[in-house]
Amino acid sequence: MKIGLLAAGITPDTLLPSFGSYAGMFVTLLTKQNTAFEFETFNVRNDVFPNSVLQCDAWLITGSRSNVYEREPWMLKLNEWIRKIDENKQPLVGICFGHQIIADALGGEVAKFHGGWGVGIHQYDVVQGVASLPEHLTSFSICAMHQDQVVTKPPRAKVFAHSDFCQHAGLVYGEHILTLQGHPEFSKAYETVLIESLGKSGSFSAEIAEQGRQSVAQTTLDSFEVAAWVARFIESAHRARSVAA
Repeated sequence: MKIGLLAAGITPDTLLPSFGSYAGMFVTLLTKQNTAFEFETFNVRNDVFPNSVLQCDAWLITGSRSNVYEREPWMLKLNEWIRKIDENKQPLVGICFGHQIIADALGGEVAKFHGGWGVGIHQYDVVQGVASLPEHLTSFSICAMHQDQVVTKPPRAKVFAHSDFCQHAGLVYGEHILTLQGHPEFSKAYETVLIESLGKSGSFSAEIAEQGRQSVAQTTLDSFEVAAWVARFIESAHRARSVAA
């Protein structure tokens, strides 16, 4: 199965040599779950798009420092691609910006959150019975780095993960689209240096940076388990589409 990585962003220049690109992080993350996965990256932020939605079997939209409501031309084009992928019932995963732009494309609303920045490791409660998460998983913790949120979900989207800080942290659309506000691809090491980098740039206050650092030091990541579930979701959606065809 080939997964098309729609790269909406890139790792900050100072961190790229040590940690690689966001697309590369997903290759590493998902290959650990299924060595049969193949990948092709399209830098959509630079207006590099696939020739067809059929060029890959499944799709994943990465995070980005951009804001969905900026409505840049490549974002509007990506919205059209999201709707085409949805109509074709192909597996589609969105992470952070990907989570937000899928909601935007399918009838939701994204805005700067009045509660400020989400930084560090966040815990999300699972809504049982909405998605095929393992029954023992009542909550999970992954890295977060965002100021925008899905403030109004699309009518057809169902919430499968939430917190007091982020009510629409995980959404599913039928059996073929899964989105997460948090970052299962981020390691503790990357989250730590990202907090330092953005904190020094003045993106958020020293207090928020310190809270983020403490959460990284004190909280266990569930990234591997979440990644395993994402991989199974992609595989299941792909099989369902193949049977239907």
